[in-house]
Amino acid sequence: MNAVTPPAEMTGLEQLRAAFDPNRPERAPGIGKTMGFTVIEIEEGRVVFGGHPDESVYNPIGTVHGGYAATLLDSAVGCAVHSVLKAGQGYTTLELKVAYHRAMTKDTGPVRAEGKVVQAGRRAAFAEGRLTDAQGRLYATATSTLLVFDR
Repeated sequence: MNAVTPPAEMTGLEQLRAAFDPNRPERAPGIGKTMGFTVIEIEEGRVVFGGHPDESVYNPIGTVHGGYAATLLDSAVGCAVHSVLKAGQGYTTLELKVAYHRAMTKDTGPVRAEGKVVQAGRRAAFAEGRLTDAQGRLYATATSTLLVFDR
């Protein structure tokens, strides 16, 4: 198995657990390596990613680029939906809406992006996410609509 083509006979939850196996870090998807975040929790219908933003993800105005928060949240809500897929199913994001509540800097410290499935149907799924710091302060929220399909 690799991160790009998971075996069709595995459920989404099984695929995620295999992709994020701490004993096989080479399987982890590249976006986490690129942006410096990792999975913290995986369960059916809920996934949490964690990261620690630094100056490598700054924008020209001296704060963390909004794309960092959007990527963490897109990963969390997408993987939350992935976790409820049956064997032989896939998904893709149709829409992601992110609301930014406060700016992040390198001094923000570790952050958590928690994604939860709101509803998953045969052809569409809906999820929401929250990005918070270690003290529980809210930095961004997201809602997402995802297309579910047979592979």
